[in-house]
Amino acid sequence: DELLTRVGNRYELTPLAQQLRLRTPLALAGVERVFASEPQFDPASSHRTFTVLASDYPMSVLGAHLGAVLDATAPGVRVRFERHSTAAIDDAEETLRAVDGLVLPHGFVQDLPHLDLWTDDWVLLVAATNSAVGEAVTMANLAELPWVLTWHAPSAFTPAARQLQMLGVEPRVQLVAESFLALPWLVAGSDRIALVQREVASRLTFDGQVRVLPCPYDAVPITEAVWWHPVHDRDPEHAWLRSALVEAGSRIMANRPVTAVAALP
Repeated sequence: DELLTRVGNRYELTPLAQQLRLRTPLALAGVERVFASEPQFDPASSHRTFTVLASDYPMSVLGAHLGAVLDATAPGVRVRFERHSTAAIDDAEETLRAVDGLVLPHGFVQDLPHLDLWTDDWVLLVAATNSAVGEAVTMANLAELPWVLTWHAPSAFTPAARQLQMLGVEPRVQLVAESFLALPWLVAGSDRIALVQREVASRLTFDGQVRVLPCPYDAVPITEAVWWHPVHDRDPEHAWLRSALVEAGSRIMANRPVTAVAALP
């Protein structure tokens, strides 16, 4: 197949070449990572830097526990958290050639290896000044009040909001933020409501300006997992990273009230 086509007195990339230009850096990065990997890995003496993609929710609840694991077992290792994007998730297999992992709940990535880290359930954020909501949020509130959603696209969405649509309630979306930690600023002093994971909700009450209330429907809990490219399956360094993430996830589960959410199966 041709990679260049003549246009007047110059050459331009063909559609195939344009696709290859986007994919080649990822492929080369993946090859470099394979050849750079060591047959054995000693975390106590390593100074390896791992890169993990995640939203601000996993960064906030997982990061401190992972840091404690590093302190105890791998003081020279560094984990770099970077924000994922819709495009990165849509092309997860190619994305994961260039990074060490993607922390994401089930339902967005298919046919790639993963390990479950922790589970969480959903609650609602409501402004303390929101007079339309009493001691509990009702299904009528969900249908009538304006919403702040985190992600709102066919392939990027909040699972509990998608479930609400399946129940026949179409959220009246007023604001969309690709951040869970920004929600209290967008809810406080307004009639807006938002869904957020229980694990992070207690940190988002905004000095009492925001209330955390249960959902009036049986919102399905989420299971956060780490996903990786199969090329890393037998990489000792990567296997250690996965075990460290699993240990950090288990500490999230161990440090919450036993009634908060069911344990991992």
